[in-house]
Amino acid sequence: MMPPELQPRSFRPYISSSISAPSFSSSFSNGSPESNPNPTSSTVFRSPSSSRSLQNSRFSPSTFVYNARIAMALVPCAAILLDLGGTPTVLATLTLGLMVSYILDSLGFKPGAFFAVWLSLIFSQIAFFFSGSLRFSATALPLALLCAETNFLIGVWASLQFKWIQIENPSIVLALERLLFACVPLAASSLFTWATISAVGMRNAAYYLLAFNCVFYWLFSIPRVSSFKAKHEAKYHGGEVPDDNLILGPLESCVHTLNLLFVPLLLHLASHHSLIFSSAASVSDLFLLFFIPFLFQLYASTRGALWWVTKNPHQLHSIRVVNGAVALVVVVLCLEIRVVFHSFGRYIQVPPPLNYLLVTISMLGSAAGAAAYAVGMVSDAFSSMAFTTLGVIVGAAGAIVVGFPILFLPLPSIAGFYLARFFTKKSLPSYFSFVVLGSLMVTWFVMRNFWDLNIWLAGMSLKSFCKLIIANFVLAMAVPGLAILPSKLHFLTEVGLISHALLLCHIENRFFNYSSIYYYGFEDEVMYPSYMVILTTLLGLALVRRMSVDHRIGQKAVWILTCLYSSKLAMLLITSKSVVWMSAVLLLAVSPPLLLYKDKSRTGSKMKTWQGYVHAGVVALSVWFCRETIFEALQWWNGRPPSDGLLLGFCILSAGLACVPIVALHFSHELSAKRCLALVVAAGLLFIIMQPPIPLSLTYRSDLIRAARQPADDDSIYGIMTTKPTWPSWLLILAILLTLAAVTSIIPIKYMVELRASYSIAIGIALGIYISAEFFLLAPVLHALIVVTMVCASVFVVFTHFPSASSTKVLPWVFALLVALFPVTYLLEGQVRIKNILADSGFGDMGEEEKKLTTLLAIEGARTSLLGLYAAIFMLIALEIKFELSSLMREKAVERGGIRHNQSVQSSSGSIPPRMRFMQQRRASNVPAFTIKRMAAEGAWMPAVGNVATVMCFAICLILNINLTGGSNRAIFFLAPILLLLNQDSDFVAGFGDKQRYFPVTVVISVYLILTALYSIWEDVWHGNAGWGLQIGGPDWVFAVKNLALLILTLPSHILFNRFVWSYLKQSDWTPLLILPLNLPSIIITDVLKIRILGLLGIIYSLAQTLISRQQYISGLKYI
Repeated sequence: MMPPELQPRSFRPYISSSISAPSFSSSFSNGSPESNPNPTSSTVFRSPSSSRSLQNSRFSPSTFVYNARIAMALVPCAAILLDLGGTPTVLATLTLGLMVSYILDSLGFKPGAFFAVWLSLIFSQIAFFFSGSLRFSATALPLALLCAETNFLIGVWASLQFKWIQIENPSIVLALERLLFACVPLAASSLFTWATISAVGMRNAAYYLLAFNCVFYWLFSIPRVSSFKAKHEAKYHGGEVPDDNLILGPLESCVHTLNLLFVPLLLHLASHHSLIFSSAASVSDLFLLFFIPFLFQLYASTRGALWWVTKNPHQLHSIRVVNGAVALVVVVLCLEIRVVFHSFGRYIQVPPPLNYLLVTISMLGSAAGAAAYAVGMVSDAFSSMAFTTLGVIVGAAGAIVVGFPILFLPLPSIAGFYLARFFTKKSLPSYFSFVVLGSLMVTWFVMRNFWDLNIWLAGMSLKSFCKLIIANFVLAMAVPGLAILPSKLHFLTEVGLISHALLLCHIENRFFNYSSIYYYGFEDEVMYPSYMVILTTLLGLALVRRMSVDHRIGQKAVWILTCLYSSKLAMLLITSKSVVWMSAVLLLAVSPPLLLYKDKSRTGSKMKTWQGYVHAGVVALSVWFCRETIFEALQWWNGRPPSDGLLLGFCILSAGLACVPIVALHFSHELSAKRCLALVVAAGLLFIIMQPPIPLSLTYRSDLIRAARQPADDDSIYGIMTTKPTWPSWLLILAILLTLAAVTSIIPIKYMVELRASYSIAIGIALGIYISAEFFLLAPVLHALIVVTMVCASVFVVFTHFPSASSTKVLPWVFALLVALFPVTYLLEGQVRIKNILADSGFGDMGEEEKKLTTLLAIEGARTSLLGLYAAIFMLIALEIKFELSSLMREKAVERGGIRHNQSVQSSSGSIPPRMRFMQQRRASNVPAFTIKRMAAEGAWMPAVGNVATVMCFAICLILNINLTGGSNRAIFFLAPILLLLNQDSDFVAGFGDKQRYFPVTVVISVYLILTALYSIWEDVWHGNAGWGLQIGGPDWVFAVKNLALLILTLPSHILFNRFVWSYLKQSDWTPLLILPLNLPSIIITDVLKIRILGLLGIIYSLAQTLISRQQYISGLKYI
């Protein structure tokens, strides 16, 4: 059976063009303009030549529709490459390149983004070669070439995402698509095999390659229609898609087939060449490695995989039947030798040679019957009778092989009869009869071989484990029959699947987390393979999806089964015996918004308000129920038991993140829900970062947590160490949460002046106490001043952002108090304590001197902290005032525009209906009481206060730069932008406007570097009190004169540029360039680094002034 798009029209239902393919203009299907009712709508290309080429090649620009298929191969390959050579250099190169590509694509530079992607891949590959594990290794050359090919294919895949390449170079896009489908199966299967070999060893490497070859052959070699060809052209070819519309041609398909059939065999020959003919099992490996992919190839031919050999259906059927029969016989015989007699020989109760005959009859008969039914050969009465007879014979032969009692030998034959009758007659009673008889035989086999063994497996006796296996097997056999029942009885299918999933989770949890076996005093560690957990999870999810698509189970069953199967993956990450069930509970609580309400076609698919509250409460209870699992996960991650604050923070954060689907999918229109969710997530993050102390009366102390927190012997060895109090962190958390609540309007401070005042005072007190207790714990004299300072700052910021009727009169005095507190606090921290130390202590005792030195250093650190605190306060005030003034200016501009618009509309007001005129008057009357005119009259102090705060912040930062770094040259470039917060006012900075906003930055940088350069020259020349250059080897007046002269040479460029930044008047085009060479001597022959920096800045200033002047000139010409 071929894919739907490749089937003839008589064999596939009608599919609307709007569903099957994008709707493009018919001008791409043929050359006749009559077929296009709107010729202008298809003119999407810039050049006629490209349009003609598109028409001739039947190219149809669209998105690449096979991205998911390519991602299944290349995304894991990229992860393997990063794991192999993902050094920081490679990661940094790749990240930087992709960021540049994203920025260019966002700005609309599509070709630049394209080349940025390729350059990032190329440079990351170069970094991979020189810094990865493949460096200087000749034996790793094939792997290095494979990695380079994979990197190239990733670049090809990225190239197909650019639409402009499709439009300008359609033939290249088609070639890239064919190249991708031709090379990805080969590269991906090889890289996957190498990664698997690195993890589990080389012994079965050929079988790993065989499995990956089959997967990628199915994904890429089954014929597919190109994403960029007009699919609706099939109607001109008798309903069949022409060969040139397929992605792969005969050559690529032939290469894929050869790779599927021979490469695993060649790999086995190369890796086991010395053991090929050492045993019958080794020879069987050779046949299996060829005939298993050959059988897979024949099955894939039912989907059109052999279209390049012949398209005659009768010939293809003959090829499948004849070659399939031969391959099936060989595979079954080899499996008997390689698997059955090698691994399960102890369960065969028949002596040779009869055992070989019966096993062959059983296995070959089962395989032949299944193959005949799969290809549709069981269709008439004779074939049905033969199929039924084969089932009876296979059942009897299998029972004899395993030693089933002769007295009950008719039971397996009857079971085979009922199974065959079910497939031929579709009789449900026959299937359930087979289930009953098969369950009895399985129970007999388990009890006969394992029931009496005294073995403890996975923490339980083997007898208990056998009970679980029998129950699981019975459920697995019953589910297919239950799925065929009428829709009214589908709940039985759901119950069976859920019970089977629960048993499977229990068995795998015991095997994986209780991994030990005990037999007669011998104890050995056994690990249930991780790949089995992944395999059963994927198979379970695939089964659930298939049953859901076929409408065999309901949405609630899909929800429960998906959560149960997915919860098993948690075993691979967290080593906890209860992690499976805790993960299942969490998934069941989190996933309803995604799985239970996802039907968008129904109005009931959206949650109601009470349902949202219920789901949020269930999520919170589930997280609290899983607190011990979260505790174990944090202990495993940190290597030590987490604190109560950290545990509580992760519980809150987990609950908040678990509620994201509820809000995002069902209450996206509710701002209150989003605000509450943001507050909960922020609270969790704050608890994680701050880890506040939790009172013992409020903490949960289970046996697990109490055992993990047993006190160690550190106190008895090292003594009790004093720690800083952590209770102030509660105040910081409270302040931040109150701020977020106010920002998100949960606390309506915008509309209530009293609440606004209480809020600002509470924030100030909380921050003041936190800062005092955290940074100034040993200076109680400062605590009151710091609290008052923070209250003043909080009140000023809050009432500046949300002014009241009287706040404009009070806020200048609040700022004045804040400025006055700065020197008082600074002096009290130092002078009072220094006087106390000098008065209470003498100078003769050495211990007292050391104590004084320690105290002086503490005072210096406290003063530095005070400077940082006040710098942050003044910066916040300056930012707030700058923001408010900018907002006022925008509102004023909008108001002027509105007045003009009203004046122009008033002339035609007679045509406005009375109702609309009333709405305009009502809207105009709703303007707040604190208008722009009132702010202009009563808030004229704001620019001056903002300028004072900006200058004080800049000055304090300069002092901190001198104290902490000794006057770093680089610091001025980070500190000078603070002056961008300056405002135009009539008191201090007259004539300063928005046009001159960059002048303070540039002039401060120049002045600072000039002054520090002069100080450096003076410091280098003047050696203490020894005089001017009297010591041998010291700098003399020549040094001073030379560097002063070089400093003077840099001044013209700085002066000219600062004048230009102030006025923006066009200068002569040659003036900055003429004075540019004056900076070169300062760069080359100076001895002072700051002069060299001034010279470099002078060159940059001259070039920038020239370019800006040139741009102004060009803009003026365009305007004219």
